[in-house]
Formats: sequence, C-alpha cells, structure tokens
Amino acid sequence: MKKFFSTRTLLAVTGATAFLLIFASCKKSDNENPDIPVAGLMAFNLAPEKQGIAFTLSGNNLTNAPLTYPNYTGGYLGVYTGSRTITALDASSGNTITSLDHTFDQDKYYSLFLTGYGDVYNNIIVTDPIDTLSATSGKAYIRYINAIADSVSQPAITVTDNSGNIIDENAVFTNVSGFTAVAPGSITIDVNNGSDIQANRSITVEGKKVYTALLIGVPGSTETDEGVQIRYIENGTLSEDTGSNGFARTAPSNIMIK
Repeated sequence: MKKFFSTRTLLAVTGATAFLLIFASCKKSDNENPDIPVAGLMAFNLAPEKQGIAFTLSGNNLTNAPLTYPNYTGGYLGVYTGSRTITALDASSGNTITSLDHTFDQDKYYSLFLTGYGDVYNNIIVTDPIDTLSATSGKAYIRYINAIADSVSQPAITVTDNSGNIIDENAVFTNVSGFTAVAPGSITIDVNNGSDIQANRSITVEGKKVYTALLIGVPGSTETDEGVQIRYIENGTLSEDTGSNGFARTAPSNIMIK
C-alpha cells in the first residue's frame, strides 16, 4: 500500500489568494494528455530583519505577496521540476538577498528556509523525505531547524515526550534535523547554550502528523519580535491510499507561524 502526504491550512488568512496544488502520477488523463510533473515546495522567512521577502523560482514569483517574518507559505506549493534558480528578494528594495540553484524531482517535497541576520543570509533547502515515514505506526514525526542567528555557539536541543528525550543533540546555525518519531500527546522542545540562547516550549502533537519546530530569533535582542523563541508548523498528515498517486489542496500564502 502506497503512502501519500496530505496537508491542511493551519490558520485562515483573509483575502489571501488560494493556490491549487495537485500531485499526480505520470499516467495519462481521460483525454490522453500526460499530467505535468510537479514537486512541492514550502518556503519560510526566518530572517528577523527582513520584513518582506519575495521568493522567485527562475524569475517567477512563488507567492502572490511577500512573506513577512516569521511567516511561511502555509503549505507545499506546486513547482515545475528540473533545475531552478531560487532567489530571495528584499520586497522593499528589490535587491537580491541570496540565490542558489536546485533541482526539483517529480512528486518530491522540499522546504526552503531564508535564515540570517545583518549582512549574512542563506537560502537553506532540504528534501522532506515524506515517503520514508510510516503512516501505520500511529506516531507523530518532528524535526527542527536551528535558525537562531548565532554562527558561533552550538546550543543543546532536546525534544522530550512521555518516554524521555527523543532528540538530544547540539546543533550549529542553519542545521536541519531529520524527522524523528514521537508518541502523540504533549512534547517539550528546549534550546539552550547556557547563555543568551534559552527557550522552552510544550506543544501537543497528533498521531500520523508531521511537524517542523522552528528555533528562531537573535540572541540578546531586546526587540520583542526578534528574541529567541520556538515556533512550529504542521507539515501535513500521513495517509495510505492505493487509489491515486497524489493529493490536491489549496494553500494560501503568508501564514503566521504558531
């Protein structure tokens, strides 16, 4: 039985334009025309100083409006496969902040994170290995990105469920962990370098759902919105289905992260 990945809107956004995302196999439709191959891309603005980021893929806008901090696309958006140039533009000036090339494969899922502070920024893109996660285990899955703007320290990151620590490691700036299975229910996420990076948060996760914890902010910042904090998003819900080779959903852009 083949696994698929479905997502849902986390928060409603008034006036946001909806994007229709359809993942499908290479099989021909009823009119014998082959489906267009697509991949799924979720993008995040995790750069505290950048209040308006326009992401483009080979010159085409990814969203209908710039992403403010700390916002994201609200789900996986359909993008053409093949080699694409990903550019993050400062929406206020039109200047390029950072750019890289990446190859997108059909029916694969990707996350794009803009990270950094001051004059140093990075586009971090990773493949989200949804097809490796079990939908029958009843577990939830969680990963993290360390987007806290500190290139020196390697804070300790722990994720704890009712059985103890399921993640317990040190992570450099921009590190993205793999997905780890966790028992449904309350879990606690903690990041700490013993000094100016200290944050702790408990959240509730549901079975078969996949989450990304976002460790963000600027150590020592006195700005309310720029302080070190823990946010999270729900990537989607795992499912098993033999009747199709994809899923369809609408995904509004510019969603505030929880």
